[in-house]
Amino acid sequence: MEEAAAQNGSAGPGASSSAAPSGAAAAARPPATPEGMALAYGSLVLMALLPIFFGALRSVSCAKSKNSSEMPETITSRDAARFPIVASCTLLGLYLFFKIFSQEYINLLLSMYFFVLGILALSHTISPMMNRFFPANFPNKQYQLLFTQGSGESKEEIVNYEFDTKDLVCLALSSVVGVWYLLRKHWIANNLFGLAFSLNGVELLHLNNVSTGCILLGGLFIYDVFWVFGTNVMVTVAKSFEAPIKLVFPQDLLEKGLEADNFAMLGLGDIVIPGIFIALLLRFDISLKKNTHTYFYTSFVAYIFGLGLTIFIMHIFKHAQPALLYLVPACIGFPLLVALVKGEVTEMFSYESSAEILPHTPRLTHFPTVSGSPASLADSMQQKLSCPRRRRQQSPSAM
Repeated sequence: MEEAAAQNGSAGPGASSSAAPSGAAAAARPPATPEGMALAYGSLVLMALLPIFFGALRSVSCAKSKNSSEMPETITSRDAARFPIVASCTLLGLYLFFKIFSQEYINLLLSMYFFVLGILALSHTISPMMNRFFPANFPNKQYQLLFTQGSGESKEEIVNYEFDTKDLVCLALSSVVGVWYLLRKHWIANNLFGLAFSLNGVELLHLNNVSTGCILLGGLFIYDVFWVFGTNVMVTVAKSFEAPIKLVFPQDLLEKGLEADNFAMLGLGDIVIPGIFIALLLRFDISLKKNTHTYFYTSFVAYIFGLGLTIFIMHIFKHAQPALLYLVPACIGFPLLVALVKGEVTEMFSYESSAEILPHTPRLTHFPTVSGSPASLADSMQQKLSCPRRRRQQSPSAM
């Protein structure tokens, strides 16, 4: 949702800089060239499409997995209805924190948190690809880290962390990116973490049906419009928040190279929220058993249209735009129109993802238990799976 929130005078989709300049510095900055803006816009759109497309494909494999440690979390209609309220409270809380406490110390704490979470998310993302490069005779040893609380019948698992040598290699590679981000806050490292978070979100967060998706997107539509147009809260937080919760791309890359600092921005919420709805429609396509992905491609094109319209409006009016204002009507309206034409509206709204291919998926309502492998730890830090964990396969399925 921060995609258009931190606009500060440039025509980028979001902030013209991750650390917004002010005063003479802002005035001295030369305006972005048309070529630089086009490159930034195009790159942000491409980076937004990648986690949605591949995350949706991976969500199908994830949904069919019988390994409980790799199973997704289902968002129910109750969760969807509460989400905008929780998000509003969180956003307002961050705003007050930045107003009361030192921005430097808050961002230091957030940097350490996202450093750990980003390493785990990136490890999960690259694990399927990296497993293909390990030779068959690779010495792959198994490890387990177990912490319990209490004794006897009251003993409770706090940490049950299973991993192998291949996981450690992926974790080490991801740690290099983490250290780079922590020390330099470089925009490339930021984007690697942001893409990993987005792909994991689309893959592991599942809507149980289309009605729930409409409730979630509709609620966040109002949330986005209110906090961008109604107040300066989201703008302030997006400018102050130094964490990989957004994708950025420099508009002055052609002039300054990798040290460019005039950024356009796209918030991860504007990728993950429509993305999980698009992934749901892909699973609906598969449930129809027609060997077509009509609704998936329709919603995917709708997302491109909505994001392009957001950038166009922002470029014309030079003002922050709530991206979900354009993405929600497009992502819901286009597939619904196709369903009306094909006479499949009833089938669409009666489809239950959790009942058909996710029979035992728990709801997203509990506090986290750290368990599983690096491929599931990034998700389990945010959520708790209610069913017991089992050892995952050594080669998790790719997309």
